[in-house]
Amino acid sequence: MPDPAAPGTLRPGGRTARIREAVLRVAGDALAADGFDALDLGEIARRAGVGKTTVYRRWGTPGGLAADLLADMADQSLPRADTGALEDDLRANARLVVKTLNDPRQGRLFKALIAASLCDEQAAEALHRFYAVRVGEWAGCVRDAVARGEVPDGTDPHGVVAAVSAPLYYALLNTGRPLAEADADRAARAVSTAARAGVWVTA
Repeated sequence: MPDPAAPGTLRPGGRTARIREAVLRVAGDALAADGFDALDLGEIARRAGVGKTTVYRRWGTPGGLAADLLADMADQSLPRADTGALEDDLRANARLVVKTLNDPRQGRLFKALIAASLCDEQAAEALHRFYAVRVGEWAGCVRDAVARGEVPDGTDPHGVVAAVSAPLYYALLNTGRPLAEADADRAARAVSTAARAGVWVTA
């Protein structure tokens, strides 16, 4: 049995992959519609057309299922931009975040997964891994900017990228208003300006 603290670390093929795809699709729909508290493995198995024993054996808990869903989402996320200018790269990142959070399904799904991370350790660890993967992917934009001399040596790439999406998630969770591309552009402009000024120099 796989380590339940790290579901989704195996990448099976064939029938096992089809089962995983079906279960994760149904789980995502359920989380987006009803939230983490309503995530029931038996009901997920029924809706996915999969044996209940299979679901319990592979995922074990709702937290394990949410964790595997996050691992799958990280795997399928788009690669970073490479425009040749830091602000343009960060704008592409911010606009992608806005597009995702404004999507009727994906926005609700992220809210549910964030809520799950506050009450379930497996979900919390998986959410941290998800953002580590995504921030790590886009950190190359900052490293390239350092190499071009756009921002100072020693600029923390992960800090810069994380700062771009922070106000967007704040708006999603705390204001309830729809996000706009102007929000993305403002975040990218503010962070790139701060980065050029050396705000994220750590060494």
